[in-house]
Amino acid sequence: MSNSLPVLHPVNGFRLGTTSAGIKAPGRPDLVVMELVAGSSTAAVFTQNAFCAAPVIVAREHLGQQQPGYLLINTGNANAGTGDSGIRDARQCCVALAGYAGCSSQAVLPFSTGVIGEPLPADKIQTSLPSALEQLDENGWDAAATGILTTDTVPKGASKRIVLDGRTITITGIAKGAGMIRPDMATMLAFIATDAVLEPEALHDCLLAAVEKSFNRITVDGDTSTNDACILVATGKSAIPAIAKDDVNYGLFCTAVTEVCMQLAQAIVRDGEGATRFVTVAVDGGESTDECLKVAYTIAHSPLVKTALFAGDPNWGRILAAVGRAGITGLDLDNVQIYLDDVCIVRAGGRAPEYTEAAGQQVMNKDEITIRVILNRGDYAEEIWTCDLSYDYVKINAEYRT
Repeated sequence: MSNSLPVLHPVNGFRLGTTSAGIKAPGRPDLVVMELVAGSSTAAVFTQNAFCAAPVIVAREHLGQQQPGYLLINTGNANAGTGDSGIRDARQCCVALAGYAGCSSQAVLPFSTGVIGEPLPADKIQTSLPSALEQLDENGWDAAATGILTTDTVPKGASKRIVLDGRTITITGIAKGAGMIRPDMATMLAFIATDAVLEPEALHDCLLAAVEKSFNRITVDGDTSTNDACILVATGKSAIPAIAKDDVNYGLFCTAVTEVCMQLAQAIVRDGEGATRFVTVAVDGGESTDECLKVAYTIAHSPLVKTALFAGDPNWGRILAAVGRAGITGLDLDNVQIYLDDVCIVRAGGRAPEYTEAAGQQVMNKDEITIRVILNRGDYAEEIWTCDLSYDYVKINAEYRT
């Protein structure tokens, strides 16, 4: 599956520089520096994996001490599972960038993605920093989107401009991720910037709400990475006044940020390792959000459902079985309905009387499919996005380190 990089509008006060440090392959873009104008506010969410990577530990530590001036991202090496030496390497890279940039090392947030358990080649990163700094440009989004990739087949970006009080603000972001994707806030990194003016608390609440409806609603394989991070930077360089949480513009701004995050999140699923189908799993009529998500993820994580999707096989029994084992207490099977797009496949505890294999096959032949489950137990509804499980997924991950 593929998607093209849209026009990524520059954000005033945010520059990006990309270079090759030769971390995994000579000449491949693999090192990105992002520069934040003085006075910027930054919010971040990180992986909930207990074995979080060294850069996650250091980034959290630095963000708790001061607002950052630089983001440093490398691909080809996750610097995860590397113990104290990994933390020293991450800090060493921050010190090196701070030396070139003339700031404190705590003003640098490090991010890494790639193979777990290998020592970070800190010397290669430090040697290549001047080159990345030379490339700093507000129009550097496209190059950076490529520079943060690992097994991704395409760069991923989204950009939106909205008008508030007659003035335009810009929101632009890039992300990487294709496998080890099920964020808990997949290997997933996302960097989003806006020229709006927001205080850190308002920005953080906006990011939490956006992530919950986007990156926390995708799964490729159910694996939560050690390195997940999503960053939202507000440079404050737009012409509009500061947006407060009780301002009507705050809701409009947060909606726009959520839309950018959803575009990035769905691009990750569309580029899932070996993916051939983009699948929406929608659960309606649940007693709670948690109940809806429990059913949705049980379907999305079922290898039997995912392989049937890859084969284009309308094997509705696999979906029925997944719903039944989702752990929903007191589920009345007679009230459950299951659809493939608009084709009802299950009703009243069994196969829908009007269902035909030909109708199911027609849906399964599509590149984009919706599996909808109606529980008829309450008023809650949730959607998640996933993909099929193909031969190529196994091949890519079996050969990941070769």
